[in-house]
Amino acid sequence: MSDNKLPASIDETLALLADGNYVADRSLATVLFLALRMGRPLFLEGEAGVGKTEIAKVLAKRLGRKLIRLQCYEGLDVSSAVYEWNYAAQMIEIRLAEAEGVADRERLGDDVFSRRFLIKRPLLEALELDTAGPPVLLIDELDRTDEAFEAFLLEVLSDFQITIPEIGTVAAPQPPIVIITSNRTREIHDALKRRCLYHWVGYPDVARELAILKAKVPAAPEELSRALVHFIQRIRREDLFKAPGVAETLDWAAALSELDAVALDPAIATDTLGVILKYQDDIERFNASHIKALIDEVDAELRAAE
Repeated sequence: MSDNKLPASIDETLALLADGNYVADRSLATVLFLALRMGRPLFLEGEAGVGKTEIAKVLAKRLGRKLIRLQCYEGLDVSSAVYEWNYAAQMIEIRLAEAEGVADRERLGDDVFSRRFLIKRPLLEALELDTAGPPVLLIDELDRTDEAFEAFLLEVLSDFQITIPEIGTVAAPQPPIVIITSNRTREIHDALKRRCLYHWVGYPDVARELAILKAKVPAAPEELSRALVHFIQRIRREDLFKAPGVAETLDWAAALSELDAVALDPAIATDTLGVILKYQDDIERFNASHIKALIDEVDAELRAAE
């Protein structure tokens, strides 16, 4: 499939993601294919570190489209997300006009509130048609914002347009490809979800997580990779404040490879727990004997599967 061309089937969507080293299941490929075909935003929800953001990155790269990322945070407002006026440049323009004796205030007002004084932020930038085609707009971690910002997004997601009081309505010639992610730290309003196709991105099973590890950290030894994935799958069943995501699996494999580990050793696993667990209370749940017992269970399971 050539750059810029959207996949024509679910299988082509799977292949597009695989070409970007993203190992997806068929359900994800199906909803992504439908979002692309229908021109609908795709809302991806799931725990942190399961690969939601990476989908937008791979999509932009494999389609040859510009990636525009809006990283959400508490207090995000229109001036940071959509546009703001270049007040310094406007003041200079006004001073120059006054020095030249321009008396037409209405004309001067129209001039300083023209597009050349507009600073475009991600949402407004995403409405512009790029030479490579409509960009991929990633609205990342929407759950970090407040409901007021969600309400503002409704116009953008419904009609792919933004109203700027001083200029008017700015509409996209072609809708961007929109990927929205949420770690579900709070519920997103139904009005926004209705404008999107939805998919829950969960933790992968053993086979898919191992395939992801092989694709992303190919230098990791086979025996280590298999043991590591089974170990991660087991500790996700524990009552943790934050279970390790796929991102932590990849980090741990890379870290153990840096230590020249060829198998999962209890001592090394204990010393490197901070790579996969980010809260002290979670780390304290796993003392050396607990880790050794889990590794022994993993080894027994792997031997039985041979």
